[in-house]
This record gives sequence, structure tokens and C-alpha cells, in this order.
Amino acid sequence: MASASEPGADSAPNDDWLSLYPFPSHFTEIGGQRMHYLDEGAGPPLLLVHGNPTWSFHWRALILALRSRNRMVAPDHIGCGLSDKPQDYPYRLERHIQNLCELVERLDLRNITLVAQDWGGAIGLGAVLRLRERFNRLVLFNTGAFRSNRMPLRIRVCRVPVLGPLAVRGCNAFARAALRMAVANPKRLSSAIRAGILAPYDAWDHRIAIQRFVEDIPTSPNHPSYQTLLDIEQGLPSLATLPTLLVWGMQDWCFTPHFLERFIDFFPVAEVHRLAAAGHWVMEDAPEQAIAIVREFLERNSPPTGNC
Repeated sequence: MASASEPGADSAPNDDWLSLYPFPSHFTEIGGQRMHYLDEGAGPPLLLVHGNPTWSFHWRALILALRSRNRMVAPDHIGCGLSDKPQDYPYRLERHIQNLCELVERLDLRNITLVAQDWGGAIGLGAVLRLRERFNRLVLFNTGAFRSNRMPLRIRVCRVPVLGPLAVRGCNAFARAALRMAVANPKRLSSAIRAGILAPYDAWDHRIAIQRFVEDIPTSPNHPSYQTLLDIEQGLPSLATLPTLLVWGMQDWCFTPHFLERFIDFFPVAEVHRLAAAGHWVMEDAPEQAIAIVREFLERNSPPTGNC
């Protein structure tokens, strides 16, 4: 990955973002590819699963705030962040779930709290359903894990053949647009934060997963990921007894409040926090508020002691 300070890097002309991400990197080979992850702190583990077009950098504030009491494990999906970015790879929901399950088993994580955002919700909940005995709490930020026909035009455009790849991979339009559209208050994103978000996605080849995530949204039963998403949707009621926290940025144009209400249908006893001034990236718009909410939820719903 080109550093943010290298000529031509698609980010701010400095590496100030590195000071916001003061974590040693860990790597493991999964399915023939090298997966990067953070592993900070000790205690009951939180598994932090990012979406598109973010990476483990998205969770930096939560990791710093909670690593004194929890083990914070934050992987980068294959194709994202500091993980390998193969060009010939099955970037499908099923594979991302398999990769996450393999990481959980390899690290032998137990008593896990899933913390997920965006498509990390479908990936993370897919892993919970397959490794149910290892998970005991859910924390979900603006996400989805069920079928929906609500695809915004700005995302549908990115799926158009030729035009979509040129915009997403050629111009980095999806990630750059997110710097404005994924937050309710873009002024909260300093130049260093913007550089950190964009840093791994500095070239055509490095943006392949961003494009593949957009293409992998199943819109019909003929889509390769439709059945995987349907299986997750049908499994959600079996997770309704888990202590669950839903934290929603109410100004999100993508995973709108409609998605929150659908999750409440699946998890009727979930604790719900609606953040009126936050958008899609709650951890960027309202990090202090979100951290306080998560910390209090964890304290009220402490898991039994065991192997972490």
C-alpha cells in the first residue's frame, strides 16, 4: 500500500493519520490471503466488523476507549484496509463470512460481543449464526442483514457496467463521496481523518473490494449472494434473546431509520438509541456519545467469565 505521503497517493499529502491509528498490526493467512487485524487489550472480546468503504481505522476511538477492559479485535476484510487485495477473488458475502469465522476460531474467541456497521452487520451476524456458542451480545450501528429493495440512486449508479468501475476504481468516487455523504457533519472529519479513511484505497487495484461490495448487494433471487442474505434474515429471530444494542444515526440516507425499525422487528427487546445529529458513520459524527452508550451497555450486560 502506498503511504499517504507518497506522490500520487489518493489522500492528504502527509501521514498525520498514523497518529490516530497507534496500533501494532497483526496478520494471518486465511484462504490463501493475508488478513490484517488489530488485537488490543484483554478481557471479554469485542469483534469489530467494518463495512464499505471503511476499514479497521473506523473503530480507532472505540478501541482506545475500551481496550483497558476488553479485548478489541478489528479485522480488515480481504480486499480492504491493510489486508491483501487480490484481483481474482470471490468477493461475496459468503466468503467474507467464512473468513470472519475462520479468524474467530483461529483466535479462539469466546464470550464475544459483535460490534458491526454497514455491511459488517450482514457479515458479522452471518458469523454469529454459524458460531452461535461463541457470541453473547450484539452491538449494531447503521447496518442491514436482510433483503431490501431500498437502494439509493447514488449506489445504483456505481453498479452500472463500465461507468461504475471507472467512477469507483478510477476516480475513487465512492470513498471520496463517503467523506461528505456518510457523515451529517463533514467538518468533523479533519484532513488527517480523511487521509486515514482513504489511505488503503490509493490505486485502481486497491479499490477492487469497494467495487465488489457495491456489486454484491443482492437485488433479486438470481444474485449469487441472495440466498446467503436470506439465510441470515431467516436466522435473525434465533438471536432475539441475546442482549442487543442498536445505535442509529438518524440522518443516514443509506441505512435509513427504516432499517432500524426492521431490526427492532427482529429484536423487539433491544436497547435502542436514535442519534438525531448523526449520519451513517456514527463513530465519526458522534464518537464520544457512541462510546458512552456502548460502555454503559457492556457494563449492564456483562458476560460470564471464560476464555477470551
